[in-house]
Amino acid sequence: MTSENRKLVRVLNGETVTPPPIWLMRQAGRYLPEYRETRARAGSFLDLCYSPDFAVEVTLQPIRRYAFDAAILFSDILVIPDALKRNVRFEEGSGPKLDPIDVDGIKALDGRPVTDHLRPVIETVARLRRELPTETALLGFCGAPWTVATYMIAGHGTPDQAPARLFAYRNPEVFDALLALLAELSADYLVAQLDAGADAVQIFDSWAGVLGEDTFERFAVAPVRRIIDSVRARRPDAKIIAFAKGAGLLLKDYRQKTQADAIGLDWSVPLSFAADLQKEGPVQGNLDPMRVVAGGKALEEGIDHILDRLGQGPLIFNLGHGITPQADPAHVADLVARVRSRV
Repeated sequence: MTSENRKLVRVLNGETVTPPPIWLMRQAGRYLPEYRETRARAGSFLDLCYSPDFAVEVTLQPIRRYAFDAAILFSDILVIPDALKRNVRFEEGSGPKLDPIDVDGIKALDGRPVTDHLRPVIETVARLRRELPTETALLGFCGAPWTVATYMIAGHGTPDQAPARLFAYRNPEVFDALLALLAELSADYLVAQLDAGADAVQIFDSWAGVLGEDTFERFAVAPVRRIIDSVRARRPDAKIIAFAKGAGLLLKDYRQKTQADAIGLDWSVPLSFAADLQKEGPVQGNLDPMRVVAGGKALEEGIDHILDRLGQGPLIFNLGHGITPQADPAHVADLVARVRSRV
């Protein structure tokens, strides 16, 4: 089977597929007992990301369980700052930590390509393409420059990314330079993933929702467009999904401005608005992850609402953000079965 015949790629090409292809953000994660066992054997989280043996295994685990239409590379958005030697580490119960960067630190960043450091990740992509079922699409990904920069500035996640917003206001030229560097390195990284066998890639802007209209344009739209332009200059047929979580009405012209093939939607996006966005091209989403935790009627109704409003157009069924550790694996099986029962 060629890449173009895989269901997810068909949707990215603008086709309506019934039932729609389905995959879930964080489908390989702590809700699965087999993931927890593998994670314990791997050592640190970054060891898990950088070991092709472990990364391939955890990527394949949800495919074995649920036969999702796509697998997504198991890695993390912070491998780029890790490659930039920002001392990235993951502490149990408190999330990622980095050495916070300042103006001098940004000016001192080594802008050489990071693909050598990320070679184990690229090996994982290549091995996954060989080991996945032929009908299963393979997704690569990176973090959007704005979201990655927020962690680099603060050194950790914050509720509203105030440290990065304040830094950007006080040091606009330096911050723009950081975003430009991250866009350049991320584009190189995505091209390497595509060359290794990824059918498509997703750009995660998990903190786009904290930006205002003008800063969204400057910090979220422009850097993502820079990535996409760079990738397409080298790989014109690249299929790219852009996910700007929390962007709301700012998504109205996000596809046009970034030139993404598909737009990922979080669960707060009204389905009426999602249907308008779908008139311009494929959309992805947008079930509330808490419905998967709840299961039963709440899960069924959420699925049905999305399929009723968006199922007649190009749709990739997904959650509006990552699946949570509290999710019952049986509820995920129920989700997949209900989506696939709609014909």
